[in-house]
Amino acid sequence: MIRPLRALGCLFGVTLAVHAEVAVPRPNFVVIMAEAQAWAGTSVQMDDQVPASRSTFFKTPALERLAREGMRFASGYAASPRCTPSRAALFTGRSPAALRMTYVGVGRESPAVRAGYRLAPPEALLELPEREVTVGEVLQSAGYATAHFGKWHVGRVSPARHGFQESDGPTNNGGPDNVASPNPKEAFGMTERGIAFAARSQQAGKPFYLQLSHYPNQDQKGPRSSAEEMSASTDQSLELLLTALDRLGLTASTYVFYTADHGAPGRGNEPLSGGKGAVTEGGLRVPFLVRGPGIPAGVCSRVPVTGMDLLPTIAALAGTSGAVPVGVEGGSLVPVLLDQAGTGRVVRAREELVFHFPHYDLGNGGPVTAIMLGQMKLIRQYETGKKRLYDLSRDGPERHDLAAERPEVVQAMEARLDAYLRAVSAQMAAPNPDYDPTKAVSAEDEGRKGGKGGGKGGGKKR
Repeated sequence: MIRPLRALGCLFGVTLAVHAEVAVPRPNFVVIMAEAQAWAGTSVQMDDQVPASRSTFFKTPALERLAREGMRFASGYAASPRCTPSRAALFTGRSPAALRMTYVGVGRESPAVRAGYRLAPPEALLELPEREVTVGEVLQSAGYATAHFGKWHVGRVSPARHGFQESDGPTNNGGPDNVASPNPKEAFGMTERGIAFAARSQQAGKPFYLQLSHYPNQDQKGPRSSAEEMSASTDQSLELLLTALDRLGLTASTYVFYTADHGAPGRGNEPLSGGKGAVTEGGLRVPFLVRGPGIPAGVCSRVPVTGMDLLPTIAALAGTSGAVPVGVEGGSLVPVLLDQAGTGRVVRAREELVFHFPHYDLGNGGPVTAIMLGQMKLIRQYETGKKRLYDLSRDGPERHDLAAERPEVVQAMEARLDAYLRAVSAQMAAPNPDYDPTKAVSAEDEGRKGGKGGGKGGGKKR
């Protein structure tokens, strides 16, 4: 383990030798993905400079513990504002655009609705191709026991075909029982199955990789009540896990990653703008925390990170960087995680981060792409051709559009964006030959006829 970390230190220009005494051979990994959780939707202040980045309504004491004992990221991002693409990107380290998994299975719209769109969105893949290498496969090939419990939502093929030896099957929003509201039963059930898996792996003398992926709460009690119940069950199950790691003596040898698949629906993402389905900060920026050997406690890092960074990070910590497949777009966070100040350089295939979402969805204004370079963010809307530019270092809520003031920055970032989309052969929305202006869908209503995120379906036998 120490040799790979030192090699990474040379590669990234960061000295990691000072951390050698806390490195552990063949550590364990737990990755927890919350469902539709706002950046400020927990009682952890995600940005130590922004008091509004914590909630005074939601209480998440277990997540507070994770923040005290590890590192939190002020700029943690999901790879997409929708569930399926974010999950596929986390599993593979590749972007939704490169995977062509840019949307969710929400059923087909009526011809009348399709006629109201000026652009025709591309047909997105809904099944993670088996040729794609997942983090489960990378670690399984290195002798790890691997498991995924909870929401799968990247197709109908068993997780076993993607490197996860144990799982609940290819579930969607309905969970293994295919019910309208699988929580809170599944929040605790999948956690208990994960704890049992960790204990069995420990007894067998094998390091393990465990994914726990939460389901939405779909009870019809109003959005605030449902969100409160979902937040509570997610946090309580996290406490069960952390307590079990302590009891089993695994805490000192286990990395715990916590993030979410996208922001909350609607306006539940204040102080950020937008939400689920939008590439504004409210749709993309999410809680992101890591605890484990060598990671300093209570640190807030300002380095931008995404779900795509998990595969190369975990591979580096496990000493299996050589198994990372060609085409991975994420970068190893090791230089940041093992730095006492949470700084360091993350080397990715490209300097910019791109969020490509060529779909109408939940009032998002239609097909759109966002690109981030440093703290500058450009959003390009395809139906209108409008471009918006924001300096996130000063304007996290994206209220002050700088596009007219800084056209040279817009031009440079557009050039990078176009080069990226060409490089990954991204699917684009095209003019809709069936567009009928008399049936035009307003910006506020666009995509609402597309469903609410994949339906209740799921279950083991699909």
